[in-house]
Amino acid sequence: MTKIAIIGGTGVYDPRILDNVREEQIDTPYGTVNFKVGEFAGKEIAFIPRHGSKHSIPPHLINYRANIWAMKKIGVQNIIATTAVGSLNQAMKPGDFVIIDQFLDFTKNRTTTFYEGGERGVAHLDVTEPYCATLRGKLQLAAQNLGIAIHTKGVYVCTEGPRFETPAEIKMFAKLGGDLVGMTNVPEVTLAKEAEMCYATVSMVTNFAAGISPQPLTHNEVVETMAANAENIKNLIMECITMLEPNTDCSCQAALAEYGGFKL
Repeated sequence: MTKIAIIGGTGVYDPRILDNVREEQIDTPYGTVNFKVGEFAGKEIAFIPRHGSKHSIPPHLINYRANIWAMKKIGVQNIIATTAVGSLNQAMKPGDFVIIDQFLDFTKNRTTTFYEGGERGVAHLDVTEPYCATLRGKLQLAAQNLGIAIHTKGVYVCTEGPRFETPAEIKMFAKLGGDLVGMTNVPEVTLAKEAEMCYATVSMVTNFAAGISPQPLTHNEVVETMAANAENIKNLIMECITMLEPNTDCSCQAALAEYGGFKL
């Protein structure tokens, strides 16, 4: 059974980091999900390029619920996600990696839960610790093993997109305590938490945000920075995977214990 999944953000589309890759498809209540499954270090790994293999899906139209439901259905327990981000924090420079630990949600039109009443009922998820501490610790250790400098915490501001943010918005986010800005981590993180899966995100800083950056923002700038650091982020993920053991107890697996646990 597949216990580990990688959800690749901008610039992380290539499943060739895995061996014996095959195409898979699974139907969910929210739509059909196409993904790849391969092998690494004797483990079966699922791989979803969040924006599609050709970056054809904008952030506000990603089928977050279908993706997470599909991973839960095939038995995934641990999800390592990547995101490309702009920085609001001068200490987090382009090319830096950040293991985020908190988020601020400024999305507008996204469904953020599997529990909308009706047959599934209503659940109120505790997100005091939205990202899995165990998985974040493994990523930190992997970075140490590889000699990759990494920020071990950071606040991710999630915006609706697909436009970039205004300098006024960036100034506001910084005053609220944001370190990084991106368009995809919410509701992915909260859905994974509802589904009682361990989830952590490695963010790569691709640029300073609007009003901080000395030049206008472009998507090419993001892609170029990701490409320059592609090997490091792949090596980091794979080193982390070598440390993951199946069926490890974690509080994430009981996130909805109050409601009788998550049910497909």
